Amino acid sequence: MNGSTSRPSSRRRPVARHGRLRPRGPVTFVVSILASALAVVLVSASSVAAIAVWDVSRTVHEGVTLANEPEVIPSIGEIEGGVNILLVGSDSRANTGLEEDGGVLNDVNMLLHISADHTSATAVSIPRDMVFPMADCPDSNGDGQSDGGGWTGPINAVMNEGGLPCVVATVEQVTGMAIPYAALVDFAGVIQMADAIGGVDVCVAETIEDQYTGTFLDPGIHTLSGAEALAFLRTRHGVGDGSDLGRISNQQVFLSSLVRKLKSSETLTNPVKLYRIAKAALGNMQLSNSLNNVDTMVSIGMALRNIPLDSVVFVQYPGSTGGDGVYTAKVQPIQWAADELFAALMADQPVAVSGGTGVGSAVDPNAEAQRAADEAAAAATKASATPLSQKKPTTSASASASAMPTATPTPTAAAPAPAKVQLPSDIHGQSANDYTCSKGRTLNDQ
Repeated sequence: MNGSTSRPSSRRRPVARHGRLRPRGPVTFVVSILASALAVVLVSASSVAAIAVWDVSRTVHEGVTLANEPEVIPSIGEIEGGVNILLVGSDSRANTGLEEDGGVLNDVNMLLHISADHTSATAVSIPRDMVFPMADCPDSNGDGQSDGGGWTGPINAVMNEGGLPCVVATVEQVTGMAIPYAALVDFAGVIQMADAIGGVDVCVAETIEDQYTGTFLDPGIHTLSGAEALAFLRTRHGVGDGSDLGRISNQQVFLSSLVRKLKSSETLTNPVKLYRIAKAALGNMQLSNSLNNVDTMVSIGMALRNIPLDSVVFVQYPGSTGGDGVYTAKVQPIQWAADELFAALMADQPVAVSGGTGVGSAVDPNAEAQRAADEAAAAATKASATPLSQKKPTTSASASASAMPTATPTPTAAAPAPAKVQLPSDIHGQSANDYTCSKGRTLNDQ
């Protein structure tokens, strides 16, 4: 990681443009995978299944090749072993009505690790302005030449160098983790997916005012969808200290609420809603060849579906501002803390955050009451929403059978949950079970 040097300035590619705020969509790690999988799984017992699978499948675009793709496509059923997926958000504004602004940047870089025993999932957000040595981009056209890379700079410049494969190669080099799956989503995908979900409830602790994205929210709970959700996720000036690090912790308020909604009975027992989410996600994503298959997505989704909320953890790659030379305004990695994080993930250990939620968010003071209300609502919905495929007609024979005494099954002791690794205090984040609120920032503070 530390052996690379910067190219001469004449050879550097354009990097982050600060004249306009760069977007950061949710790139929801369960939307594209879990929703797609469950949309198929939940309708599989009905005559709609074949149509749904065919329609979702033809939405998938041509894939891209990664260096570490698996050779075998998994069959339906939980995928075996651990999974590493890189989810990338680009600033492309195609099909949104928004004006394009130069080259495409990878402004969101989120690595999702699912443990081999499928009991935990950790999503690591890498700040767009964090400075790293770039990997040599894979040779995409077979001419024996790298497509770019090999220099040091902000990570969001990598997409312009060599596309999604080059971003994957750089994150592999940065983290030491092999990444066989990757997905790229743009502005249009963020908007359509937020609509398909039906909006996400976010808590705002202090007034958010951001004239750059048009985000103006008073304290309280807001249900955000479509372009409003996109603007909330893009805002930097309106939250925390106005930095990209604050924006990430603000986004995690949205992401944790999103995961709770996706895992609630109301969402997971609604095949129509899940189908819409799956189609919206896949219609606006570029996938690696390894992920460009419904069977693969179902297998990964099934590995995610039973992970408890407190074991779904969002963290920021640890960093601080104030670099040297041309990168004084960028984010520098705190390498020792990052090493501890990725050592835990490579050892398949679940992690817990000890460094707080970050400068853009805070714990919801009404968290316990809100959690209790959500759990009660989910239980009520689950009790009244048994899928038709699980309902069986009652016959006299089945009624008689149900009246017969049955042996009481011997309870099986659940395996103890593995101990969580307490991450260094330099690493900020939260679990999906943590109810948090955005810390707003007014125009007067900017």
